[in-house]
Amino acid sequence: MLDDKAILVTGGTGSFGNAFTKYVLENYSPKKIIIYSRDEYKQFIMRNKLKQYDDVMRYFIGDVRDEARLRRACQGVDYIIHAAALKQVPACEYNPIEAIKTNIEGATNVINAALDSGVQKVVALSTDKAVNPVNLYGGTKLVSDKLFVAANAYRGASGPTFSVVRYGNVAGSRGSVIPFFKNLINNGATELPITDFQMTRFWISLAEGVELVVKALSEAKGGETFISKIPSFKVVDLASAMGPGIKQVEIGIREGEKLHECMVPAADSLTTYEYDKNYIVYPHMEWCDLEKSVLPGGRKVAPGFVYDSGLNTEWLSVEELRELISRMDIQY
Repeated sequence: MLDDKAILVTGGTGSFGNAFTKYVLENYSPKKIIIYSRDEYKQFIMRNKLKQYDDVMRYFIGDVRDEARLRRACQGVDYIIHAAALKQVPACEYNPIEAIKTNIEGATNVINAALDSGVQKVVALSTDKAVNPVNLYGGTKLVSDKLFVAANAYRGASGPTFSVVRYGNVAGSRGSVIPFFKNLINNGATELPITDFQMTRFWISLAEGVELVVKALSEAKGGETFISKIPSFKVVDLASAMGPGIKQVEIGIREGEKLHECMVPAADSLTTYEYDKNYIVYPHMEWCDLEKSVLPGGRKVAPGFVYDSGLNTEWLSVEELRELISRMDIQY
């Protein structure tokens, strides 16, 4: 599917971009992979790690806020993976206009560049925080998701298909709770802060995130939101797995933080279908013929269905968490 294809990855030097690029290079023979990002140093590091693939790797310095630069980068591109975003909740709360420029205006620029450049498929990465958002980051990603779904109305007979992939914080990625706990433990912490002892989260690895994006590239007809079926865990169990015997202290939920993650809200249950390894939320738009859009093998979920980390049927134990963390490449 990705053989002889030109792929552009926005925000390509991040945790996902590195993992996706490595996966594609090891499993396919792409024509070229274009890493589009603002940070020249991260591009330098990535180039050195992937020196053996210099013949297919390209590194574009650019910002998704810059539509002209995006259009230049999209020339000859078949697929776009849109991973660029401002993601840190506190940073977005303090810098709301910057978050809007990157997460909303940047998404608009990606859509326009794709529509005008002969791109075949676009997959945008979303987040659980876009579901019933309580912080600005989630609000901007909700708008971004809506933009990518609606973009399918403008594709015409042969323009690009746009789809969305939604998951929560990737286990072990930069800024997530695992490297936070690990850093405290390595520095001799005698207690681990827990915002709320009832808090739960979904567990998804970088590899699973990459596989979901590849699945979307392969299957999407336009407008779908793909969501993996993944286990939940309690944050207190995670702390016990990483720091057995270390005291846990409840400090209270931070601004913009949720007690549980939600991937499929009840409002989306009317167009959500369950598959063996994932859910798909199909678009509820006048241009979408749901009967023709639904992929084979799906079962419509019950009205009012909710996919929430606190209501999940699959849970990771302390021992399972400890085993998973022991095999993890934790990114600081």
